[in-house]
Amino acid sequence: MRMRDWLDRELGARRVGLFFVLATFAYVLPLILADYPYIDDNWRSLAAGTGWAGEGRLFTQLFYNWLTFSGAAPNIFPLPLLLATLAMAWALTRLTFHYFAAPTLSHCLVVLGFWYNPFFLQNLSYQYDGPAMTLSLVAVIGAVTFRSASRVQTLTVPALLIALGLGLYQISINVFVGLCCLELLRWTNHRQPDWPQLIAWKLAQLGLSLLIYGVTAYAYMKPDRTGLLDGSADPLLQVGINIGRVLEKILLLFHGGFAWVFAALLLTAIAGSVLIGRRVIERQTTPMQRAGFGFLCLLSVALILLLVPGAALVFRDFNEGARTLMGFSVLLLLLFYLSHLVLTRVHRRLPLLLLIPLLAMLSLSYAYGRVLVLQKTFATAALNALSYDIASRPALREAKRIYLSVTYSDHWLTAAAGSFRQLPALHYLLNTDYYMLAENLPKVGITNVVAERERRNATRVGYQGFAPVVDSLYYRIYLLGDYGFIVMKEPAPVVELRW
Repeated sequence: MRMRDWLDRELGARRVGLFFVLATFAYVLPLILADYPYIDDNWRSLAAGTGWAGEGRLFTQLFYNWLTFSGAAPNIFPLPLLLATLAMAWALTRLTFHYFAAPTLSHCLVVLGFWYNPFFLQNLSYQYDGPAMTLSLVAVIGAVTFRSASRVQTLTVPALLIALGLGLYQISINVFVGLCCLELLRWTNHRQPDWPQLIAWKLAQLGLSLLIYGVTAYAYMKPDRTGLLDGSADPLLQVGINIGRVLEKILLLFHGGFAWVFAALLLTAIAGSVLIGRRVIERQTTPMQRAGFGFLCLLSVALILLLVPGAALVFRDFNEGARTLMGFSVLLLLLFYLSHLVLTRVHRRLPLLLLIPLLAMLSLSYAYGRVLVLQKTFATAALNALSYDIASRPALREAKRIYLSVTYSDHWLTAAAGSFRQLPALHYLLNTDYYMLAENLPKVGITNVVAERERRNATRVGYQGFAPVVDSLYYRIYLLGDYGFIVMKEPAPVVELRW
């Protein structure tokens, strides 16, 4: 097939599927090559542990039980990620044909924006949780794209898929609701008349899915995992503060050349929204109905923006980590969809310019993969140094217990300081602001080190007046009787290196 055919002609299901297989794997390849156990992966791989059922993610636990043919979760990375990426390619293919009856390459670029969510790189960093989070997105996409002539199937199959997504990762509910909002905007663009029926079906599917989730995965959740904001402590103010914190993180993408790319994408999308506004005005209805429908469209856009953090905003312990911003995938899809509308009006090949923001996000993925390699090198060196200091001293080696205090800092990874300065989003994505986790030490045979849980115990005050047994660049080790204490030193900010 000639290049011109790829650019202009309709692509069949096979070619669209092949495109998404290649494009989705290109995005996760840097993480596979880095092969870095990320935070929770350390203790899960050490104990082949699960623990997802207590988090309301029963289906994640069953996924690993079935995939490993065991009752636990031995580390089989990257097999789960490979399978989940294939599933995502299938889901994006379905979404493409759901949005476009005769898709071309430019239509595939629109949908690919959903997968190239920069913040989802943190989700994919988890060797255990990343594939499950990906499958949760596959499930909600399947719910949105499912079509059947049977009313029973139209209600139950999407509801089951949404419940499956929730049981894999609850934040996927943000993505489903966001895709429903985008569906309403699409219907406006195509002048579909029966939008009340669309809203009713989606609400019914969502309600039934919550009921199914409530009697399945949610029943296994521990009670302390469901704390919401205190209603007596001005929750709206706290939600506003949380939104501001999320906005600060999103603005990290607007740096250097990325600022121009995303600004151009945003401006083009605004022009596309004007086209949809004209469609609303041109509808053959009463002025009151047009005003109501215009309000619904504005409300849909506002909801898509709010659903970037979505449900996480109302929890007492707000998590501002990038992994909670799965709703940003829908926002990117909206921006690409609106941009495609206006670019197509100018010239049929102009939507191929969407390759530029996609390449920018792909570049960020590879830059992040290199940072993971640097972090892996630093973590290995830290593990070797700390294990040697303990193993080479009988008093520490034979101590009943050694407490490791965790000191958080933004300056541990000196090797990536230049990358962090040029692409601040990389530091937010990495989120490993500690020197060492106690769960790492059993990898080298050190089993008497545990994480300090109480910050006012002997680690903070008991070592005063004692000389350290070890005084290293990053830590000191104290010994009081049969108990040791590893106290981290706060690293200094890295000055700009010139060679």
